[in-house]
Parts: sequence; structure tokens; C-alpha cells
Amino acid sequence: MTNEPQRYTRVLSIAGSDSGGGAGIQADLKTFAALGCYGMTAITALTAQNTLGVSAIHGVPPEMLKAQLCAVFDDIGVDAVKIGMLHAPDIVRTVAWALKHYKVQRVVLDPVMVATSGDALITPTTVQVLVDELFPLATLITPNLDEAALLLGRTIESANELEAAARDLFAMGAPAVLLKGGHLPGDEVADLLVTGTGPVQRLASPRIASRNTHGTGCTLSSAIAAHLALGEPLDRAVAQARRYILQAIEQGADVYTGAGHGPLNHGFAPLPQRKSPRV
Repeated sequence: MTNEPQRYTRVLSIAGSDSGGGAGIQADLKTFAALGCYGMTAITALTAQNTLGVSAIHGVPPEMLKAQLCAVFDDIGVDAVKIGMLHAPDIVRTVAWALKHYKVQRVVLDPVMVATSGDALITPTTVQVLVDELFPLATLITPNLDEAALLLGRTIESANELEAAARDLFAMGAPAVLLKGGHLPGDEVADLLVTGTGPVQRLASPRIASRNTHGTGCTLSSAIAAHLALGEPLDRAVAQARRYILQAIEQGADVYTGAGHGPLNHGFAPLPQRKSPRV
């Protein structure tokens, strides 16, 4: 037992709310808690959503988003940030302002553009603002193949195209890119990590048969942010996060939640809340 003041490891999710609880803010909070971190939120949009898809989106005004961000940063503080759904240019600019104003060092940007169901979650005019304003401020971006196709203006249809696509995304201004290849067919899932300081890393694992894949992208990016907040270097944070999400998929594969794409089992083996000296 120490008498030194303690605090929790703090991770902030800036993202949309999923009323079905499988993705977005809800998945992020479950992930942070499972990995021993204290989760906080700044909600960018409300969605009416379940396992079958998104039926409505209601954007939060930029001034309300800014108020949420300032409330968290000014009082509690943040060790890492995960960014998800940003549906409008002014929302992107508000987030960029906060990252610069508060000098955030660990930022995982999941450029959420398309839901698991195929529903569009971002306006076309927002995409370029996202690239210009947030890519340079991110520690890592984590697009899937649909999102990469929107960013690059071309489809990625085979594993042979992954490395060129990952390098082209890296050239758009992000310090590091994790291109997720799970949408390609096959018995193996391969993701590519490009950091600019070494060879492209290929992270592969057997595909897990499951209908419950709603929120996988949100969960992975949140897990990476949590591990960064806990002090892991980027490559290890990515590896640890992939290990967590594979287990979460596997542990939830046989559960029926709703009639469509169900959620992962985020809480299959929760860790105690981590503490560190308060400074």
C-alpha cells in the first residue's frame, strides 16, 4: 500500500453512440473497462441502431462537442484518445482544435465511414477535412478496406494489393497506418502496420467463424488506445489489441443477440482498473 496519490489510466472516446450497444461509444467503454482503463466520452452523434443496421443519425452540435471535450480535459485529464464517427466538417475541426489545444500525444483515429451493415456514417465532404485536419495529429489510423477505398478512391480486392494501399494511406499524412484486411475472403485475416521506421509488418491470424462482428473496428481501435495509455509502444499495443479482439470474437461467436450482426464478448476476461501515481 502506498500513500502516494493515485489516479486511473484515462482513455477518452470521441465517437458516436450506438443504441444497440455493439459499436461506437458503448463498445469503446466496454473495451476500456475490460482492459483496466477508466473510460470517458465525448459524443459526436446519436444513432438509432441495432444488429440489423442504422435507421437514423442525429448529429451533436459542434459547441456541445467542444463543451464535452473541455469538461473532460480540464478536470480529469486524458492519457490517450480514440476517435471514431465524425460525421461533419465542423465536428472534425472541433476535435482537431481540442487535440492541439490540449497537446494530446496518443491518438488512435478509426476513420468510421461505413457501418458493418453497409450504412454510410459520414458525408463525402467530411472525408477530405478528416484527412487534412486529423491525419497529421493521429498516432495511428485504422481503416478497414471499405474506408481505405473511400480514402484512396479505389477498391482493394486482393491480398496482393494491401501493401500498396497501406503505403498510399501512409503517404496521406498519418504517422502510422493499420490497414485491416478482414473484409477479404479466405481462412486467414491479415492486417498491415506501416510506421515509416521499418518494414511493413504483417499481422495474420486464422479467421474465426462468427455472425457477431458488429463493432470490431471500434473495439480494436479502442483496445489500441487503451494499451497506448497503459504505456505500451505502438507495435506492441497493436499486437495486444489484436489478441484481445480475437478472443472477444471467439468468446462471443455462439451467442445470439438480435437478428443480424451481434456484438463481441467484450467482457470475457476483464482486468482490474489500473492505477498510476498522480502527477
